[in-house]
This record gives sequence, structure tokens and C-alpha cells, in this order.
Amino acid sequence: MSDRATPVGDETVRQGEISNLTPTACARRLLTAVRTDESPDPYLARLAEYDAAALEPLRADPGLALAFWSNCYNAGTQLLLSRRPELYESSLRFLRFFRATAVTVAGTDLSLDAIEHGLLRGARTKYGLGYLPRVLAGRFERRYRLSDPDPRVHFALNCGAASCPAIRAYEADRIDDQLDLATQVYLDASVDYDSDADVVTVPKLFLWYRGDFGGGSGIRDLLRTYDAIPADANPRLRHRDWDWSRAAGKFVD
Repeated sequence: MSDRATPVGDETVRQGEISNLTPTACARRLLTAVRTDESPDPYLARLAEYDAAALEPLRADPGLALAFWSNCYNAGTQLLLSRRPELYESSLRFLRFFRATAVTVAGTDLSLDAIEHGLLRGARTKYGLGYLPRVLAGRFERRYRLSDPDPRVHFALNCGAASCPAIRAYEADRIDDQLDLATQVYLDASVDYDSDADVVTVPKLFLWYRGDFGGGSGIRDLLRTYDAIPADANPRLRHRDWDWSRAAGKFVD
């Protein structure tokens, strides 16, 4: 019997459609659901059901992996903020919120820390200014982590804080252009260059993940690329305090 012939009608059709989604399409639909009135639960369930074969394309295509894990991270953040807000407001936020299960993929529970630092940043610890590897990486992390992380991902991930970038739905075939746009928009809004003092004030993530950007010279190169400082400038870096005020639902219009 086809899905359309079943008594439950449209709901069964919808379940059939979800069961046929690729992992990347499912993650993107999950992100759309958390922004709207649609229930995210069917997409969460589908992500949990995938097997290793379904995730195999992520290992071969970095763009696919970037889009998939970024969407999982941003959806997971919004779900935690709406369903377990006390974790974010806790004085132990960095233990309780960022290590809580955000999504389950192929039967593996993943925290925001696991997605960001274990997978998207190629198994680098969130300590050590971006220069130190994560220790004791699990099998899932070793299997699916990006081997050549893109530092622009820092302008794509939203952890719920007011200082975070806005959220957009990422697509594998447009990921490079989308990351360029996300980087440009975020730097335009958060970087201040004082030519008289020869100082550029940047978000604190440039300090926390200094190594991801190639150190001070790499940061300045990136700022020049996105016209945040003049091409011939070599200013000192000053880091702006991070606003940790909870800011749920910060989506691109």
C-alpha cells in the first residue's frame, strides 16, 4: 500500500517524505522547523535513524559536511535554548549547555562542543587558542571530522549569545558563497578600525580561536580580504568583550 492510500493521509505522506530525505536535506529542514511552528521532532528522529552508509557522503565532500554539521549545530542550539533554557542561564553554562546532547545523528548523541570542536574544527580543543588538538576523540569523531577545517565556520555558528552571528540555512552547493557572505556581514557589524591609533577591534572569537585563523598575521589577512582594514594596514589587534546575553531566534531575515 502506498503512503497516499493510508487512512492517516497527509501526516503519513509527510512521514514518508521525511524518511526519504538525505541527511543534509533533513538537517536543513530541521533548521527550518525550529524557526517556524512546524514540529522538529520528526526530523530529529530521522537524523537519529540514519546509518553509516547514509553518512558516507559527508566523508568525501567537505562542502556537504560543512553544510550538514553547521545546520545541525544551529538547530541544536535553538532546541536547547527553547527546551532547556536553564542550562544556558546556569553559572556552569560551559559544562551544562555546551556538553548537553543537542542532536542525535546515526545513533550517536552529539553536544554542541562535539559538533563544533570535534567535527567542524577537525578535533581541536576549545582551549589553547586554537592550537591544541582534542584528546580522547571517539570513533564517530575520528570518522566524520573535517580534515581541513574552514575558519569561516566561526561566522556561521550561533551558540545562543547576543554576540553570535545570525543563522542561515547552509547548502552544500552554495556553501563557499554562503560562508563568504556570513563572514562579510559579521565582520562589517563587529569590527572597528581606528587608523589614527592603528588598532582594529575584533570579536573575542579571534582570540579564542587564534590558531584557526593562522595567528595574528592570518587574522589580518582575513580582515584585509573582507575590507575590514585597508590592504596596506598592519594594525594591533584589540578584542571586544563577548556579550553572553541569551538571544534565541537570531535568524537571517
